[in-house]
Amino acid sequence: MLPIDAPIEADTIAGGAGEGAAGSTGPAQAQPGRVLLIVEDDAAFARTLRRSFERRGYRVLHAASLEEVGEVLQQERPGYAVVDLKLKGEASGLACVQALHAHDAGMLIVVLTGYASIATAVEAIKLGACHYLAKPSTTDDIEAAFERAAGDVDVEVTERPTTSIKTLEWEHIHETLAASGFNISEAARRLGMHRRTLARKLEKQRIK
Repeated sequence: MLPIDAPIEADTIAGGAGEGAAGSTGPAQAQPGRVLLIVEDDAAFARTLRRSFERRGYRVLHAASLEEVGEVLQQERPGYAVVDLKLKGEASGLACVQALHAHDAGMLIVVLTGYASIATAVEAIKLGACHYLAKPSTTDDIEAAFERAAGDVDVEVTERPTTSIKTLEWEHIHETLAASGFNISEAARRLGMHRRTLARKLEKQRIK
């Protein structure tokens, strides 16, 4: 685990350039219940991301592997998690998402990756993540995803990353339809679903 008192040099955005810490006087006082687990094997990135969330009042924990996630969960009960899907080693970020959701189905989990794909996004959501963000994503993006998942529908999540499972699914369907010459039967076969199921989805989207 990353030491909580490890030195921090700058604030950050997730996977991008620093936000800047001008005028900062240090981490804000942690608010009760706002415990965040960062699952990231890039120590420098984890430190800067942690600093950004500490300034927002979170108490931040860190794990760099599935094994360390298990160790953290033996002692802590985080309500939030940010997971990098591209972890080194045998266990992927998806395995960490699955373990976190199994430990606490109410935990709000946002996954980050620099290698965005529809397949991994859909799988992450199925395993318990509430949102999927492609790097670079700001701390504002991540916190907005947490707030929206918690029920604040007025919070807008940036349109830049892919975040919605419905949007991801529709993009995948549209790509498959185009690749199959808009033949519904062939598209359904490629998508691995019944033709009637695909037809219903298209009807809901008002595609005739």
